[in-house]
Amino acid sequence: MAAEIVNPRSDSEAGADQGAGAEPLDSFDPAFALHRGGKMAVQATVPVRDKDDLSLAYTPGVAKVCSAIAEQPDLVHDYTWKSSVVAVVTDGTAVLGLGDIGPEASLPVMEGKAILFKQFGGVDAVPIALNCTDADEIVETVVRLAPSFGGINLEDISAPRCFEIERKLQERLDIPVFHDDQHGTAVVTLAALRNAARLSGRTLGELRAVISGAGAAGVAIARMLVEAGIGDVAVADRKGVVSADRDDLTPVKRDLAGFTNKGGLSGSLEAALSGADVFIGVSGGTVPEPAVASMAEGAFVFAMANPNPEVHPEVAHKYAAVVATGRSDFPNQINNVLAFPGIFAGALQVRASRITEGMKLAAAEALASVVGDDLAADYVIPSPFDERVAPAVTAAVAAAARAEGVARR
Repeated sequence: MAAEIVNPRSDSEAGADQGAGAEPLDSFDPAFALHRGGKMAVQATVPVRDKDDLSLAYTPGVAKVCSAIAEQPDLVHDYTWKSSVVAVVTDGTAVLGLGDIGPEASLPVMEGKAILFKQFGGVDAVPIALNCTDADEIVETVVRLAPSFGGINLEDISAPRCFEIERKLQERLDIPVFHDDQHGTAVVTLAALRNAARLSGRTLGELRAVISGAGAAGVAIARMLVEAGIGDVAVADRKGVVSADRDDLTPVKRDLAGFTNKGGLSGSLEAALSGADVFIGVSGGTVPEPAVASMAEGAFVFAMANPNPEVHPEVAHKYAAVVATGRSDFPNQINNVLAFPGIFAGALQVRASRITEGMKLAAAEALASVVGDDLAADYVIPSPFDERVAPAVTAAVAAAARAEGVARR
C-alpha cells in the first residue's frame, strides 16, 4: 500500500487503489502532497522554438560539438553540463534514521539532496539509487557512470562499506568523490567547535573530546578534529572506547585507535566523559545525565542524533556552555547543507581532481568565519539560509584546491 500512496499518479487513480470513497493521503499529510510527482525535474537551458533552434540543439549542429570533444576530450567541460553536475549515489542501506530501506524508498531523500545542491550551491545534481549493495559492484557501476558527471556525492551507504567504496572510487576517478555522511558532518562539526572554543577563550588544542559513534560520521569527525589540532579525542562504539588494547576491532576501528585516544582511555563512554570538554553524539541512544554532569566546567555538548538527541538540550544546558543538535527547532543546528553545496561548488569551479583534507579544513574555517562578531552561545554556527555561507565555502575550497595542486583551471 505504501508504494501505491507515493506513486505519482492522479488523485483519482490513487483513490481507486485505496478503496471506494477513500481520500488520498495528500488530503491529510502535507509531506505526501509536497512529494506527489517528485520534487525535481529536468529543465532545458536553451530554447527549442523552431527548426533552426532544433538544428542547433540537436542534429546536425550537435555533431560538430561531439566531433570537437572526440578530438579534444577536455572540451566536454565547456560544451556540456559535466562540470556543473553531481551524481548523488546511494544503495539505500543507511537512509537518515530509517536504516536499510532499499533504493526505491531512498529516492525521496536523494531528490531532496539534489534540490539542496541547487538551492544552496547552484549545483545541478541527479539522484541515482543503485539496486546492489556489494562494494565492488557499486564501485564498478559508478566508474561506468562517471563520464556524465563532474563529481560524485555518496549518500546513505552503510559503514563499513562506505569507507571502502569511497577509497576505491577516489583511486579510480579523477573527479571529486565525497561521502557526505562522513565529511559534510565533520566539516560542520569542526566549524561549530572552532567557534565554541573561541567563545570560551580556548583553542582546539586545549580540548579533550569524546565521540559517541564509530560509524561513518564518527570516524570522519575524529579524523578531522585530529587534523585540525584537537588536544585529544576518544571514540566510543557499543562496546566502549575504541582503544588499541581491544581485540574485537574492525580494520577501520583499528586504524581509528591508531590516531585517537592519546590518553589511553578504556571502558565505557560514560567513564570517558568524566572531565571531558566536548561531547559529540552521532550514534543515537541516550547518555545518562550523571555522565553529562561529570564533564568539565564550560563543556560543549553536540548531541546530533535525529530526531532524538543523545542528550536532550534541556538536560545539556544544565551543565554545558554551548549546546548543539542536528535539529532545526533548536539553536546551533549541525546541518550538512552548510557544507556540501559550497564544497562541491568550489571543487567544480576549479575542476578539482579530488577533494583533499586541506579543502575540507578550509571549508570548516570559512563556515566558522561567517559567524564573525555575532558569536554567542546560541550562535556558533550560521543558519543554512544565511546567504553568506555558500559563497564563503565555495571561495575557500576553490582557493585551497589551487594551493594544493588539484585544481585544473
